[in-house]
Amino acid sequence: MATNVANGRRPAAPRVTDRGAWFLVLPALVPILVLSVGPLLYGLLLAFTDAQSGRTAATRWIGSLNFRDLLHDTLFWESFRIGLVWAVGVTVPQFLLALGLALLLNQELRLRGLARALAIVPWAMPEVVVGIIWRLVYHPDAGVLNETLRDLGLGDGRDWLSGLATALPAVIVVGVWAGMPQTTVALLAGLQNTPRELHEAAAVDGAGAWRRFRTVTWPALRPVALAVTALNLIWNFNSFALVYVLTNGGPGGRTRLPMLFAYEEAFRYGQFGYAAAMGWVMVAVIAVLLAGFLAGRLRGGEDA
Repeated sequence: MATNVANGRRPAAPRVTDRGAWFLVLPALVPILVLSVGPLLYGLLLAFTDAQSGRTAATRWIGSLNFRDLLHDTLFWESFRIGLVWAVGVTVPQFLLALGLALLLNQELRLRGLARALAIVPWAMPEVVVGIIWRLVYHPDAGVLNETLRDLGLGDGRDWLSGLATALPAVIVVGVWAGMPQTTVALLAGLQNTPRELHEAAAVDGAGAWRRFRTVTWPALRPVALAVTALNLIWNFNSFALVYVLTNGGPGGRTRLPMLFAYEEAFRYGQFGYAAAMGWVMVAVIAVLLAGFLAGRLRGGEDA
């Protein structure tokens, strides 16, 4: 080593063997296999059985019968439609509002650090707490929203979470509010990685704010935006706790997301095999939709 330093050459980095690499990866790989892959495969096995709670007879292998029943289950596909409306209805405004907030927090503002800290407060709150707080906000008699509407002379208020026409939009508003901070943090990190020299050069060339955003900011932010949008679609579609606390799927199933439907089949009606089949149908359909979404966005990026 001394000879290499004397000759002006850096010593070669030690090589990691395949066995050593597996040894380093193993501590992170084992929890994933035990807590994620294992239950996923067990759920797939369960989907081909007639497993039920409280059953004394042995569980039987029934093949694809659960999946065939799902094809004709109109309630499940209605919940799937509601889940897609919920996922898109939350993800799109969540991204647009977070983008605007990230652009604002990226400016040289007074008390910018405090503003950034306050912006992520909803992210630090458990979904159950968020649901309870917003139930109080939407309360038909003493809720802040209805009290404000009465003070402004805009009516006597309404029961937002129990109305057939207002329940889903009201829940979507809560989903946007609760999920916007994490999207803001991701986009803000992407904005801070954009070289400031590019903005300065574009400003010198006479480019306005919109043109600088379109030609400098957005191309640099596109990979982050693609990743966070894809993840938000998955997270929002698989939402459970927030909607469960707010409406428990009501009224009349208007906010019954697929995860709530599967939960009821498994733990209210004891149909574990049927619920497992629902879970795998959701995994398959979301995987296909997500693959198409990512392929389209990536193709659009290459064309640009």
